[in-house]
Amino acid sequence: MNITNRLQKLEARFAELETVISLPETVKNKQRYKELMIEYNGLRPVVEASAALAKLEAEEADLDHLLSETKDADMRRLAEEERRTLAERKAGLLEEIKVLLLPKDPLDLKNIIMEIRAGTGGEEAALFAADLFRMYQKYVEGRGWRVEVLSGHGTGIGGFKEIIFSVEGKSVYENLRYESGVHRVQRVPVTEAGGRIHTSAVTVAVLPEAEETDIDIRQEDLRIDVFRSGGPGGQSVNTTDSAVRVTHLPSGLVVICQDEKSQHKNKAKALRVLRARLFELEEQRKEAERREKRRSQVGSGDRSERIRTYNFPQNRLTDHRINLTLYKLDRVMEGDLAEVVEALKLGARESLLSRESSSP
Repeated sequence: MNITNRLQKLEARFAELETVISLPETVKNKQRYKELMIEYNGLRPVVEASAALAKLEAEEADLDHLLSETKDADMRRLAEEERRTLAERKAGLLEEIKVLLLPKDPLDLKNIIMEIRAGTGGEEAALFAADLFRMYQKYVEGRGWRVEVLSGHGTGIGGFKEIIFSVEGKSVYENLRYESGVHRVQRVPVTEAGGRIHTSAVTVAVLPEAEETDIDIRQEDLRIDVFRSGGPGGQSVNTTDSAVRVTHLPSGLVVICQDEKSQHKNKAKALRVLRARLFELEEQRKEAERREKRRSQVGSGDRSERIRTYNFPQNRLTDHRINLTLYKLDRVMEGDLAEVVEALKLGARESLLSRESSSP
């Protein structure tokens, strides 16, 4: 299907949505109304670009008519210059439209749950896990998004063996989805007396947060255990059995939350994490047949894939998927992650455009 036909179909759908959204029965159904508004707002940029394209084509037609009728040399010269300018604007607009017409991932608009875990490297890996959490926290808060820690397993010197947190905001998953994978750090650890550079690794997982309507968790599939919260080194940090361990029996997934003093709050947080993990498993199952296509993109999202190296002695960050190297690691660690995020999104779009243009 060519671009013109696709635009016509989308314009018709946009007009249809305008009508349906205004119906009283639609407004009363909150979930249906929300879904339709998301689709409507998603189509608006395409429809606006299509209108701009139609206006350019009308101007082109007028100039072509003028050029076919006039014999005045000055008039023809001006018209030809304007025609070339319009052609350049049209070419740029068509490229924008091609991007707008790329398949949208419905998960892009979702909030996320991020899991950061120390890998190889002992205490140094745990310290870098804490550094990564602070980096993401500063980036997220700079965008006006909201961070909530769901669970954390700290170490005695300020690191994290594991930290799980949610991020809420506009298009969060779209911007942070490519952070999943192994992050490698090269630096002199604070615990290293000899000044030698060590290499450690931290694993990051980015899970789209599932709503209750996305994943149905049956109570009979859960085993819930409560126990007393513990802190670094095993010391007790609570005098009541407020910590919660939720086991999903069919999948074997286990989630522990103990940061809150309330057993009820810990259970609610644990269920949020469990729901996100189950949702991810379901999405992986659905997309299994498209695995080859996903491999050709910027990154598979596989948390075992080494995606990035943080070299502190050289102040260098390297993203291995798109061959991006920046010598401003100090700024990145302070939350200046926008250039990396945009480069990854651009790489993903270019991969999609390449496949779209090569498909029949």
